Amino acid sequence: MSRPTIGVLALQGDVREHLTALAAADAAAAPVRRPEELAGLDGLVIPGGESTTISKLAVLFGVMEPLRAAIRGGLPVYGSCAGLIMLADKILDPRSGQETFGGIDMIVRRNAFGRQNESFEASVEVAGVEGGPVEGVFIRAPWVESVGAQAQVLAEYGGHIVAVRQGNAMATSFHPELTGDHRVHELFVAAVRAAG
Repeated sequence: MSRPTIGVLALQGDVREHLTALAAADAAAAPVRRPEELAGLDGLVIPGGESTTISKLAVLFGVMEPLRAAIRGGLPVYGSCAGLIMLADKILDPRSGQETFGGIDMIVRRNAFGRQNESFEASVEVAGVEGGPVEGVFIRAPWVESVGAQAQVLAEYGGHIVAVRQGNAMATSFHPELTGDHRVHELFVAAVRAAG
């Protein structure tokens, strides 16, 4: 698979930035809103945004169950910030009625690094990403409280897990799509190719 087709869940959040980063990482990128648009994808990105809103809209647009099934079936998926929350099997502090797609055996804490005005950037060493640390943009970012035996920790910051991988699923607490450094997306695209 030379140029995989990777969708970006386009219900809410920084969709355009992920489309740009995926294109720079040599993937054909397309927005996805409806269940039928999942067909033919080699992988999917769940962008940062507001996890409770993404959860509600996923149900409203009818993609919650098809996406859960696709992830269980091995569709490679990457989530940043709110996307990390959506890939968690358990949220420590969910909003009422909030659901996730699941896929990574981890427990996450929403807004763990603080509110909007406490957002920050930091250098993060990510396992599998060559060329030194990536610049992590943390905006009302979650962190991972704990992971199960099948999940691999890819990065930590300030004593907290901020990047994980399990099978074909990968997630970061931070937003690599906002920096112009496309190495995290390149890592995901390489995983999509390997899975294909």
